[in-house]
Amino acid sequence: MSDHPEAPVVPVAACEPPYYAAVFTAVRTANQRGYGETNARMEDLVRSLPGFLGMDHAQNPGGLSITVAYFRDADALTEWRTNTEHRAAQQRGRDDWYQSYTLHVAKVERSHGFTRPQD
Repeated sequence: MSDHPEAPVVPVAACEPPYYAAVFTAVRTANQRGYGETNARMEDLVRSLPGFLGMDHAQNPGGLSITVAYFRDADALTEWRTNTEHRAAQQRGRDDWYQSYTLHVAKVERSHGFTRPQD
């Protein structure tokens, strides 16, 4: 979700499973009026929800973006999905900002990570 260049480039740390991942893949339209402000508000909002674990985001030069948000349990994910402000932003996205998108929700059963030691 983040278009913030100052954000550190590190993946969300591995968590103790099970937890949920919501994978949002999108291609945006040329009309991005209001997107940045709404995106920043949605990031603040999701980060404030109990059960939110973190978020990874990537975009390729061709315009395909992928955001993966991680939630401790299905209740936390449902709270995000049904949040009134989020629902309004979703509608605005369909009306203005997205050419196409997909959403995949998965239960994570295994998780591990690696970080190279600092020299």
